[in-house]
Amino acid sequence: MLFAVFFAFWRFAEILTLIPLLGMLSYFVSGYNRNNLLTPNYILILFIVSVLGAAWAIFTLFSYHRSSSNARFVGLIDLGFVGALIAGVYYLRFIAGADCTHITPGDSYDVSFGIFGSAHLNGFAVNVNKTCAMLKACFALGIMNTVFFFFTAVLALLHGDNTEKTTRHESRHSHRHRSGSRHGSHRSSHSHSRVYV
Repeated sequence: MLFAVFFAFWRFAEILTLIPLLGMLSYFVSGYNRNNLLTPNYILILFIVSVLGAAWAIFTLFSYHRSSSNARFVGLIDLGFVGALIAGVYYLRFIAGADCTHITPGDSYDVSFGIFGSAHLNGFAVNVNKTCAMLKACFALGIMNTVFFFFTAVLALLHGDNTEKTTRHESRHSHRHRSGSRHGSHRSSHSHSRVYV
């Protein structure tokens, strides 16, 4: 039960952060396609991984009953996404040091506070480079999803080990119970046949 709660929480976190990542990267892919240009690797790799990751996260969340019984497989696929996301973030690493905003002094203006007086303020103009800001957000979301997929991989692998141990224990117990009941049923059928004879 606890596994289900944690697994669902991290899957929702993955989906909620992969959707904006997907949207921003598809904006870039669409722009390059409209201009008949090849999409650069630093965008394309993270875009492909985010599309596949979002599909995988949604599929495993809505088919949880299969995911819990195949927990080791889910954990291995999640570890694969961790590696792929690291590769995508690595290709986009140049954006980490970029300065996407420029703050410059603007016009000064007066603010009136009515009977409390007035103030003379210096204004500021904030210029944001949209492309740079979006790529920086993609970089951050890629790192977040790397961590999220690592959490779900560890949860699934731990759950898979526990499920396997429980299954082995139950199969041993049921095997003993079945062999004991076979002997008991054999005896009871003998005693039952004696009553009719």
